[in-house]
Amino acid sequence: MTVQNRTLTAVEGLKVGHWSDPEAKTGCTVVLCPPEGCLASGVIMGSAPGSRESALLDPAKTVERIHGLVFSGGSAYGLASAGGVMRWLEEHGIGFPTPFGLVPIVPASVIYDLGVGRADVRPGEQEGYRAACEATYGVVETGAVGAGTGATIGKHLGVERAVAGGLGCAALEFQGVTVAALVVCNALGCVVDPNTGREVAGRLGTLQDLVTGFGDQSMGTNTTLIVVATDAPLAKAGANLLAQHAYYGLARVTRPTTVFDGDSAFVLSTARGPALPLAALSVAVQEVVVEAVLQGIRAVRRSGG
Repeated sequence: MTVQNRTLTAVEGLKVGHWSDPEAKTGCTVVLCPPEGCLASGVIMGSAPGSRESALLDPAKTVERIHGLVFSGGSAYGLASAGGVMRWLEEHGIGFPTPFGLVPIVPASVIYDLGVGRADVRPGEQEGYRAACEATYGVVETGAVGAGTGATIGKHLGVERAVAGGLGCAALEFQGVTVAALVVCNALGCVVDPNTGREVAGRLGTLQDLVTGFGDQSMGTNTTLIVVATDAPLAKAGANLLAQHAYYGLARVTRPTTVFDGDSAFVLSTARGPALPLAALSVAVQEVVVEAVLQGIRAVRRSGG
């Protein structure tokens, strides 16, 4: 059974807010956890990622909960937007307790969108703060918005063939558990319908096209950012496994997936719902990731992108 709100906020307790600059074609997106935080883990498999606080997400690390998550444009500059989210959380008394005050835990990952609009306009601390202020429990706006404002896909055959990627969401519910995803697709390859293999956005090309099409522009400038959330209780190691399965969903819907992609995947659990076996959750994770990528493309097209 699908849920009425098919965005990330279908998982009760999560809030999402955007800051966007349509002219400069960049922005940031903030996910705010409930005040007690979310159990979280993640996997960064790309060869050229831009991230912050990602080491804490390893199952071997002692910090299990995060209080917010930031996806941003602006390449490494955009990581500064997480500072604004930390400031917002501190003002609201949310964070990890230490002997000398609360420390909000806010991982962040970025996409490279500097060549799409204005390279000198990047989300920073103030923009992250504004996105946190705009965060709501309502249906998440998707398309060319937030971190997806300047996202593009289909660059493997040349950047002149790139099309808008955008930000998409999806959610489903089964056996009383909700699983939802938010994806910013800035992939090197194109997007295909995994049920038919047909191109949805961008051009796949032949194997020879792929071999000869890669250029220097491909290096380190392509990233898909994924956050999957659920209300099913998880251990940190289980969340880490589900983050790996998010990549399986991504590989089904973007082709080719290459060493040039700096992809990052995060999994959050509010633990407010019933338990479900990891095997079942892993299937749901793949499905919502696939649908979130496709929904982002549809949203961009509806807005004329």
